[in-house]
Amino acid sequence: MMELIPILLPAFVAGLLVLSTHIPLGYQVLKRGIIFIDLAIAQVAALGIVMAHQFHFEGLFTGAEYIVSGVFAVAAGTLLALLEKRVHHELEAVIGCCYVLAATAGLLVLAHDPHGGELLKQTLSGSILWVTWDTLLWHGLVVSAVLLTMLLKPNVLKGVWFYALFAIAITSAVELVGVYLVFASLIMVPLATQAMKAGSKRLFTAYGLSALAYALGLTASAYWDLPSGATLVWCLALIALCAVLGGLTQPAKDKPA
Repeated sequence: MMELIPILLPAFVAGLLVLSTHIPLGYQVLKRGIIFIDLAIAQVAALGIVMAHQFHFEGLFTGAEYIVSGVFAVAAGTLLALLEKRVHHELEAVIGCCYVLAATAGLLVLAHDPHGGELLKQTLSGSILWVTWDTLLWHGLVVSAVLLTMLLKPNVLKGVWFYALFAIAITSAVELVGVYLVFASLIMVPLATQAMKAGSKRLFTAYGLSALAYALGLTASAYWDLPSGATLVWCLALIALCAVLGGLTQPAKDKPA
């Protein structure tokens, strides 16, 4: 196992970067009742990666692929923000339409690319085991900016600017871990801990459970040579389920007077 540490350590740090923004954003998504917005925005961000690859933007300058992906995601987030008040009761359906359109657009763009299937697989499942410290430095700056914004302007999560901030966080995460793991990181543990009283205890419980799932999933993936993204999704689901069944995430009972 010792020889796996150089691979597992940067991958685990990548997971912590994703979780740092996705846990609080996940609670906000659940509160708004727009559960599948992360899948939609993540898929649009993945479409941006596909477009950048197809038109060779990544060769223009360092970070070009990320910028193209971010523009796609922010544009989708802005569109959903504009539609929120107009189609409030149908917003979840609109989000689903965005997801399907982005997913099929990727298939169309890569229809004649012999390596298109591998690229689509990578955007969905990610390649977290192969992240480098240089990559993490860039994403760490993005995550720090998102967290700082949420800390200094907590009301940003309540208004329409939530969509833009969400899109930026999702773009960074998709490039690191893929679409599937973005959804799992954002929803599974926050869903399991939602019944707890909002506050630092709930937040740290969610962070702890998610970090444990990442540690176990990465170790299992590397040791048994399993797809990292799929393994981590299942670990997050199992940890969340165990926490619920074990009563760890139940709200504290009020003491009798």
